[in-house]
Amino acid sequence: MGIKMDKPSGEMNLFELQNRCWSEIEKFNHEEPSDDQFCLEIFRRALVLQDEQAWDTLTQRFRRTILGWLRFHPYREAAYGLHSEEDYVALTIERLWIVTVRNQNLEFQTLAGALKFMRACLNSVIIDGLRGQIKEVALPETGLWELAAPITDEGKEFWEAIKSMLSDQRQQRLAYLLFYCNLKPRQVIQFCPEEFSDIQEIFPMKRNILDRLRNNKDRLRWLLGNADI
Repeated sequence: MGIKMDKPSGEMNLFELQNRCWSEIEKFNHEEPSDDQFCLEIFRRALVLQDEQAWDTLTQRFRRTILGWLRFHPYREAAYGLHSEEDYVALTIERLWIVTVRNQNLEFQTLAGALKFMRACLNSVIIDGLRGQIKEVALPETGLWELAAPITDEGKEFWEAIKSMLSDQRQQRLAYLLFYCNLKPRQVIQFCPEEFSDIQEIFPMKRNILDRLRNNKDRLRWLLGNADI
């Protein structure tokens, strides 16, 4: 009896791809060898081929992932005042579609890269909605969680990993503003003048924080690799 070989991902229908995509992510979450190609094929058909059914499949498969990001977003409470969770899923997919229309060559080589980009789309939707409504709170720019965004991290796990490496509370606060909220040093001064009034204080603190994170990059990677999608 011969060994049954899988069909290439490009020859699978969307139902088969969705099932294999789910199966491979489950393997990843259990630290078993996994294959990105099936999930990436769904992205390819949606983004490159502009297949409407592939877009629907993409929404169904990654709805839970988008909701996970939303529920740990630092501005989730304010965001919920604007749209429902399902609206944010739809708006994230819509933002991803708009980007692909502008850049028809957009294609991902890894699932981690695809989901990092999708996460940035959600963040962009949230920030665009809140901009102008919150005037005294520092708002992050598009690209939240700039230091790292593996496919399995959630916002809370990311911040706790960073925080655990910084014992000084002032450094923790600055790291939150710079790396979690993605603010520039001058924006930190602008939005938090009571806490940081001198930009010359921020630069050496930032260097010290980065040095500590670089020295602990293996631990950071390990911490961020333990959360499920």
